[in-house]
Amino acid sequence: MKSIQTIGVIGGGQLGRMFALDAKRMGYDVITLDPHEHSPCGQVADDQIVAAYDDRAAIEELGRRSDVITYEFENVDIDSVRHLEALSYRVLPGSSVLHVTQNRLLEKEFAREAGLATTEFARVQSFDDLARAAAQIGFPAVLKTVRGGYDGKGQWEAASIEQARAALAQSGGAELIFEAKVPLACELSVIATRNARDELIAYPVAENTHDRGILAMTIAPARVSAATASRATEMAAVVGRELRIVGTYCVEFFLSTTGELLVNEIAPRPHNSGHYTIDVTPCSQFEQQVRAICDLPLSPPRLLANAIMINVLGDGTGDRLTGIAKLLADPSIVLHVYGKRHAVARRKMGHFTMLVDGPVDAAAVARAKGAHAKLSWSQC
Repeated sequence: MKSIQTIGVIGGGQLGRMFALDAKRMGYDVITLDPHEHSPCGQVADDQIVAAYDDRAAIEELGRRSDVITYEFENVDIDSVRHLEALSYRVLPGSSVLHVTQNRLLEKEFAREAGLATTEFARVQSFDDLARAAAQIGFPAVLKTVRGGYDGKGQWEAASIEQARAALAQSGGAELIFEAKVPLACELSVIATRNARDELIAYPVAENTHDRGILAMTIAPARVSAATASRATEMAAVVGRELRIVGTYCVEFFLSTTGELLVNEIAPRPHNSGHYTIDVTPCSQFEQQVRAICDLPLSPPRLLANAIMINVLGDGTGDRLTGIAKLLADPSIVLHVYGKRHAVARRKMGHFTMLVDGPVDAAAVARAKGAHAKLSWSQC
């Protein structure tokens, strides 16, 4: 295989930034492509191509200047990835992975075909489809756009056919998936990395709390039984191997109140719920991504401490984060700020990780939430 010096990254967000920081530390050059100047990844990369993801000339330039290419979020233009592959540029994970993970219906069908449980679901494009789905699956339900939605965008909860019809009308004709809303014990995720030799590692199962579709807090390891954790890890390994992912990926799960483990979503790249790995493991999820796509040995995960990760979101009242000194008065807290210029409401602006000695209990969670309450946004 051709020796790798420069890694191309499609997307310039915070995931690309954290990836680039690890890649640079390991001696690689990084070039990113993103439509916005001074992107979070572009601030730390060696160079940024400022262009749309479907700009063929720009995507070809990225290919020419890179020895291997990856992406930092899955809603990139798949035709651009296929174009790079057609020109024999190496993109990892490949377009076949994106084909499945960009489409919630294909994702659910893939999981079922791989023998993995999911919620009940149906495709909806018309009011007739909706009536059939409601009769087959029932309520409460969640309707989601098949493509493009993230962080709660493009999702509607429905407790009745009237609410479901309103959601379909609001979708503007987008193809939807109708899913049964399952009573949950908690939501879980597994961050794993697979390389081209089919070697695979997985971090401990994480426990996630969401706020209106956006990840608010991750606890690692999850407070679940050893049997549940083992099953989630096994299911994540099936996903990586069946999709033939090369790189770091995340499988999100629902754990029902009856103990059933259900595949919810697959992200073919590092994930928000794995950010704690930067601070409490010798090899983060981002370094594992570098290792996988650059054909380096993977590192068996080892927790140096337990962790609580909390996202820091904008609230639309100002762009300057205040309270940092109060937050960092706790020596167990590590803060990460993403370099975004404007803290619009509910935008992910950073996160912090609290290192916890021993099991994560209610007191530790309360301490982390109290630390988060010390942060606020101001105009100047």
